[in-house]
Parts: sequence; structure tokens; C-alpha cells
Amino acid sequence: MPELMTRKRLFRWECLFLLICVVDSTPPEYPIKCSSKRSNCTITNSYGAFPDRSVCRAAEVVYPTTEEELVAVVAQATTEKRKMKVATRYSHSIPKLVCPDGQDGLLISTKYLNRTVKIDASTMTMSVESGATLRQVIDEAAKTGLALPYAPYWWGLTVGGLLATGAHGSSLWGKGSSVHEYVLELRIVTPAGPKEGYAKVRTLGNSHPDLRAAKVSLGVLGVISQVTLRLQPIFKRSISYLVASDTDLEDQAISFGNQHEFADITWYPSQRKAVYRIDDRVSSNASGNGLYNFIGFRSTSSLVLAMIRSLEETEESTSNADGKCRNSRLTTSTLTTGAFGLTNDGTTFKDYPVVGYHNRLQASGACLDGLEDARITVCPWDPRVKGQFFHQTTISIGLSNVKNFIQDVQKLIELEPKAMCGLELYNGILMRYVKASSAYLGKQEDAMDFDITYYRSTDPMTPRLYEDIIEEVEQLALFKYGGLPHWGKNRNLAFDGVIRKYENARAFLRVKELYDPLGLFSSEWTDQVLGLKGGVSIVKEGCALEGLCICSQDIHCAPKKGYFCRPGKVYNDARVCTRVSSHK
Repeated sequence: MPELMTRKRLFRWECLFLLICVVDSTPPEYPIKCSSKRSNCTITNSYGAFPDRSVCRAAEVVYPTTEEELVAVVAQATTEKRKMKVATRYSHSIPKLVCPDGQDGLLISTKYLNRTVKIDASTMTMSVESGATLRQVIDEAAKTGLALPYAPYWWGLTVGGLLATGAHGSSLWGKGSSVHEYVLELRIVTPAGPKEGYAKVRTLGNSHPDLRAAKVSLGVLGVISQVTLRLQPIFKRSISYLVASDTDLEDQAISFGNQHEFADITWYPSQRKAVYRIDDRVSSNASGNGLYNFIGFRSTSSLVLAMIRSLEETEESTSNADGKCRNSRLTTSTLTTGAFGLTNDGTTFKDYPVVGYHNRLQASGACLDGLEDARITVCPWDPRVKGQFFHQTTISIGLSNVKNFIQDVQKLIELEPKAMCGLELYNGILMRYVKASSAYLGKQEDAMDFDITYYRSTDPMTPRLYEDIIEEVEQLALFKYGGLPHWGKNRNLAFDGVIRKYENARAFLRVKELYDPLGLFSSEWTDQVLGLKGGVSIVKEGCALEGLCICSQDIHCAPKKGYFCRPGKVYNDARVCTRVSSHK
């Protein structure tokens, strides 16, 4: 047995080493597939599954290449009273924002609306079409000595997509880390009446009140065609990671974001550790040409992915918590030893701090590049191979409640010390700072965003190891502490009744009614989220296992497999699927 365990540990190390060292990758498969050129289509996300595992169908997809073509497309669909949805190049949103209703739905892809329209160095502004990627914005701005100050860490997002979902980086400084706070002007194509040709381009400047709705729109107002962003002169940053005990995390989390401009924290609850990102601007004369190429976003051997996934499936099926904890420590050690993908010169990590230009440090996503052969290397979550398949729970909690939330999670760990080893295999809990937003559906107050990724079974009726603990954390964040779900992530239960948490919800809905009175850009799912039609919960056998509902009966869990609906261990109002040895 000791020899077997040693081999397993070595196996994990070898897999992680290969994960880090692979260079070339296969670009993700396009999310839209049609049986005949551009008709009879299906669309999914880059992970290959929506929260309810439904198949989203559309009668047709169109690929406008100019704003004029886009106007014509929306006008034609409006005359036909046809449902429309906007699709992006990579489709990274987990919820069903992209699914049109009905059999005659139309997908409008921004794949070819991806040009840089103008960069003005004198005014420090940049105009791009909505299909331009974050990577493109970063690279093109840098060529003229400019920078987008804050951004998500993953560069495979389009400008339209990241605005629609309120995507952000981590900062409480200035206007904060949400990209939409740096929008100066936005052009959006919406339905219109016959006198206006059934479609119109609305130009929303910085002082236009409707911009507050359009900046985080969930795609229900129309199609964003062009965005003008406020940039800054390019600058250098200095980054160091500090590993510490989490014994005072609840206090440090409150103050750390004000101490460093680009601060974030990665928390490993079962290991009782936290990694603090000490990240600030420095003089442009500071020496260094550092690069951030995050290990988790690099290309990975499809063979290695299959082996790692098989190992985790075995640990899940045998309830091998000890195995998960050992492997999580190895994973964490590999990431910290490798400085999470930072290098001092673009090749080698020598020591902290890593100093470099902002455009080389703010985001990454190397697995989007490379060879056209999925059998070789891919992004770790590519559904074409056996690789990562996960749930993601991402919730922002107001800074005034962060301390108590962290303390409650630590109480759960005291009761079940191994419960979160599984999520530490996916790099623990990423804690980012987000400032209160001017957008109607943006953050309501200064907050900390808790981003949790964890195992998802390919069988929706199979419960997870320590299912109840992660469910209780989710419900703690959402209900006890009033957290707001990230619009582009999360399971269904996070969105049930969520619109009541936004004080400007009515103002958003007024703009929605004005811009799209027939609801052509809406769907049953977005109507449910916006409180216009029931709720998003799907109540059926096993629904709580996938986050489609909160259990109220045992059948919502997996009673035949020993999982029953029970109150939470720390938050008594929670209802979670708990494994019990006997049922009375």
C-alpha cells in the first residue's frame, strides 16, 4: 500500500509537470454548430454544458461584419418578430444568456465584428467593435503606449460579453476593477418601429442616463456594436505572492485591498493557508520585463487531462478525502513554487518581486493559441476531451459582511477539515476586490468576490464528496450575507429572486421596455432572472445536486445513494444534501 500511494503521488507530480511545460495548444471549438451551413443550429458554452444541461437551439446564425449589416439583421428579425440572442467567439458564460426562445430563434454572432476602430493617444481613448477580445484591447493599446487599467485575468473574453456580464479584475482604487466603469461611449443596435426602419443605432455617451443600463445589460437590450474605453498611459507593476496562515484572514481581507492597488487573495481553507498578491504600480524606470502566464490557463496534454480527471473520479467514487487532500497540497505546492505562472523575464522565475509592464501582467490565456488538433493539447476545460468538468460559484459579498462570512466558512472547516480539499485542486477560493458600480445591474457596494471552482460529475444524479459543505458555503454567501452572483457564472439557484437585490432594478427594466418593447432579445431564462416570469429553479428529482434548486425534500438529493436533505451545520437556514450513514 505505501508503494502504491507513492506511485500515485509521483503520478500527480508528473501530470502537473506536464501541464506546466506544454506550450502549443488547440484553440477552443466554435460554440455554434449548424446542420446545414447557417441553419438548424445549436449553441453551447466553452465548457460544453449549461447549468441544467439543456441543449440550446436556434433556427439560424448570422455573421455581420459591419454595423450596417448588423442594423439590417436586427431590422429584418424585428419585422418578423423573431427572437434574437448575441453569441460571442468563445462563449465563456456559464448561464444560459445566449439561448434564444422558440424554434425560430436567431443567433447574431460578433465573431467578425472584431476590429479596432480608433485609438487616440492624445485623449487616451480606444474604440473597438464588440467582438474584439480583451487580449486584442490590451495588445493594441500597448502599441500606442496606453493601457486598460483593470481587467479580468482571462483574456479570452469579448468586449461585448464582458460588459454584458459585469466582468472585472481586482481593485478598490480609482473607479474600481469593473471594465464597464471605463466605458465613455457605447453604440447599441436595438429594435425600432417602422418609421425608423425597424432597427436603430443608439449612441450612449458618458452623460446619457441609459448608459447605466447598457453597461451591464445581460444582452437583453440589443446588440452592442462599438465601445469607446478610457485608457491610461502604460505603466509598470511589481508583484509578489506571500504565503501565510489564514488565522487572521477575516481581518486582513478587509484592509488588504486598500493597501495594494491590484491586491487579491487566494484562500486554501482546508490547508488553513492564504496567498496574498502584493501588487502595485511602480516607476516606469524600475528594472524588469516580467510576464504573467497563469499555469491554469496554459495548454495541457489531453492525455494528462484524462489521467487527472480519472484519478479525481476515482477519489469521488470511493469517497477518498485523504487522496484529494494529498493531491490538493501537491497542486498548491506546484502553483506556489511556479509563482502561479509569473516569470521575471518572460521565461524564468527567479525571485520576487516580478516587475514588468502592465500589459504583460494583467491577463493571460495561452491555451487559446496553437495547433488545430484536440488530440494533442487543449484548454483544460475543453469538452472535446476528457478533462476538467466543474461547477463555478462566484459571489460578491459586501465588505461589511466579509469578516463574518470568512469566520462561518472557517467554522465549517473546523467541523469537516477535509471538506474543501476538492476545491483546492482547482486553486482554492480566489478573492478579488470589486468597487460599487454606477451600472444598474453592477455591484451595489464595495465588495469582495469569492470565486470557487469544484468537481462536477458527468452524471447529474451523482452526488459529490462533501456536497453539503460547498452547498452551505453557497447559501451562506447568497442568503445569510446577501451576496450577488457574478452574471457570467454560477448555478441556477444563485439567480432565483436575485433582481430584488438591485435597488435600480426598476430603472433597468424601464430601459429594457423602451429599447426592446417586444422582448425580442429576451428569453424565458432572462425573464425569470429579471423577475418577469416565475423563477429559475427547476424542481425535480436530484435537482439540488446540480444547483437547479435548494432541496426541500430528500428526493431533491440522492437518497438511494445516502444523501438526504438536511439543515446546514453552521447556517441552520441552509438546506443541503448531506451524506448520512443511516436514514430514520
